[in-house]
Amino acid sequence: MTAFVREALQTAALMDEYKARPPYQQNDYIGWITRAKRPETRRRRLAQMLEELAAGDRYMKMPYRPNRRRSGGQGGA
Repeated sequence: MTAFVREALQTAALMDEYKARPPYQQNDYIGWITRAKRPETRRRRLAQMLEELAAGDRYMKMPYRPNRRRSGGQGGA
């Protein structure tokens, strides 16, 4: 993760939300942001990621529902 993204996540207090996402989403976000050629595009993409993490229900402008598995669960004694 680049310092640019790390600092933005820490400043926005969204690092936990980022880490809660599946690894493929984390990688997609980082790659998508860092592949941008223009600084304005990187900033816009970073802002979108931060907004989506804050909302919690979006991923790349698509609906996202986290898989909240229950611990303890099935099985007999």
